[in-house]
Amino acid sequence: MSEFSNRVLTVVRRIPVGKVATYGDVAEAAGRPGAARAVGNIMRDCRQRDVPCHRVIAAAGKLGGYGGNLELKRGLLRAEGILVRSSTIRNFSAHRARLSSRPPSTRLRPALAQGGAKPTQKARRRLTKHKGRKFR
Repeated sequence: MSEFSNRVLTVVRRIPVGKVATYGDVAEAAGRPGAARAVGNIMRDCRQRDVPCHRVIAAAGKLGGYGGNLELKRGLLRAEGILVRSSTIRNFSAHRARLSSRPPSTRLRPALAQGGAKPTQKARRRLTKHKGRKFR
């Protein structure tokens, strides 16, 4: 299994119950924006029980494929409380998971939240560069 496949499976495992993500969302969180088709192929071939492949859907809330068994995918999503029309998720934006490529960094934030020391200039530059945020 490739490194990208492992990252995709890790991202899919992080999708919480009652939430869904598109193939494109998963590809971006796994580090390869635009590789939605590759994510679809990985999901199609995945046979691991601990990977909730049914939570990965096509763009705009469409169900997409699920190894050819859309009824099973629809049933699994409904069991998690997601309303599904014939082939589209109702209120898609409310059920869409917010995925990131890595867990949020908490190294500097707790100290700031508790009124602790401000981060160093080097740390501020690094966070501004990577997250697009600035500290005051």
